[in-house]
Amino acid sequence: MNLRERKKLATWRAIRTAALRLFDEQGYEATTVEQIAAAANVSRATFFNYFAGKEAVVFDQDPEERGNWRALMDDRPADEPLWDSLTAILTGFVESLRDRMALQRRLKAQSPVLAQSGQNFGERFFTELRQWVASRTADSDELTATLQLNVALAAADTAYQTWPDDEPFDGFLRRLERCLRQARPGTAAG
Repeated sequence: MNLRERKKLATWRAIRTAALRLFDEQGYEATTVEQIAAAANVSRATFFNYFAGKEAVVFDQDPEERGNWRALMDDRPADEPLWDSLTAILTGFVESLRDRMALQRRLKAQSPVLAQSGQNFGERFFTELRQWVASRTADSDELTATLQLNVALAAADTAYQTWPDDEPFDGFLRRLERCLRQARPGTAAG
């Protein structure tokens, strides 16, 4: 990454950090783009060079995250059982959201605008995960691989839906690991 790219990334992160702090302190609706720009020490125009709006600040993923997802996927051994790979990838992805997942969830619960948003902070990741599974799967085993992926995603969604508001992120991570263990193919419910 050259100096210009590093500066752009630093600006993107400064804007996001300022916005998330203000959203946490004041609430999503009460925070203006002007306040975010001032807190990040950038102009309003610069804010819009990096984000389409306030909603994008909440949901857009760090420009380096895609490389991190690819590494999570690429690091899985080719001969590893698919379920083990999915468990490692999903857990690693969630771990990468540690610094903001609870805040994003709280903001969605508090803000009617964000609650109605169709955006999800994992949409791009899940699309790439589906492509990765397809690339690792023989045509003869597509049904089994797709089923395992969908069950793993349902386990992750269940962990998220049942995550109590007062439980810290580490509790959510344990909940996710439990759901993935219980959903593992060939595992009796328990």
